[in-house]
Amino acid sequence: MIIKIVGSSAGGGFPQWNCNGPQCRAVRLGEAAFASRSQSSIAVSANGRDWALFNASPDIRQQIAATPALQPQPDGPLRHSPIKAVVVTNADVDHIAGLLCLREKEPLALYGAPAVLSTIAQNPIFDVLDTSLVARRQLALGEKTALEGPDGPLGLTIEAYAVPGKIPLYLEDPGRDPEEFLSDTGDAIGLAISAGDDHVFHYIPGCAWVDDDLRARLKGAELVLFDGTLFNDSEMVDAGLGAKTGKRMGHMSISGTNGTLDRFADLAIGRRVFVHINNSNPILDESSKARRTVEDAGWDVGYDGMEITL
Repeated sequence: MIIKIVGSSAGGGFPQWNCNGPQCRAVRLGEAAFASRSQSSIAVSANGRDWALFNASPDIRQQIAATPALQPQPDGPLRHSPIKAVVVTNADVDHIAGLLCLREKEPLALYGAPAVLSTIAQNPIFDVLDTSLVARRQLALGEKTALEGPDGPLGLTIEAYAVPGKIPLYLEDPGRDPEEFLSDTGDAIGLAISAGDDHVFHYIPGCAWVDDDLRARLKGAELVLFDGTLFNDSEMVDAGLGAKTGKRMGHMSISGTNGTLDRFADLAIGRRVFVHINNSNPILDESSKARRTVEDAGWDVGYDGMEITL
């Protein structure tokens, strides 16, 4: 099984188009400790030919251009793509907007939890994805699903499970208590992904809290790609880059008591990789104390183009 991180940043990318914070500025200036990143997505293949894309970011065209395995092959027909399926883990803009770039009459399958597919179905702009060509298939939580593309099975099996998260920003009612926007019923999901053998990895790009059920599920896992949005819960507020904490956005912080490092410390996971990393997060500075902290704790910081084989 081949896993490619095609986008390692949170929404907005790195640098974000309108952000002039010190880290985004450092990327634009070409400082050595910083690398640009596109928005959150991975690609997985069981055979190196047929690929499933997990989340379709607004940067999808750029990501395909940077990943030859996702491009039409030189000896292929006039219209074709190695991307046979797209699986979305929530309905956040940075995970579904790229679907609109896949509208050129290419057959593929779209998988998502009921809550996510319902949100997509209610927005008529997604009707540009012709349902006679792009089949929409619900993922039943807690059950294993064999992924299929337009030409048959992809050799990948996924099990979707609800994780603590939040409804999409654009569905929030400003007149309600923000605590009501938190959700653990399928608005955000994690995925256990396998290729028909003993190798299984988990992909959780958005998570508000690692509860005891999730800890039990992940204990002893071979590989986990996990939400690395913020290092500190209040870092965006402290830096003057935004008014929301990580908790308010539905993302737990890496550091602190009950942060990600703390909650994962005793789970005996083989390899741990942060993805979905916000432009404010100091782990993006390869020379920072925060970067050393996560690496000393046994974590890798995912990057665009990172490839893992299981």
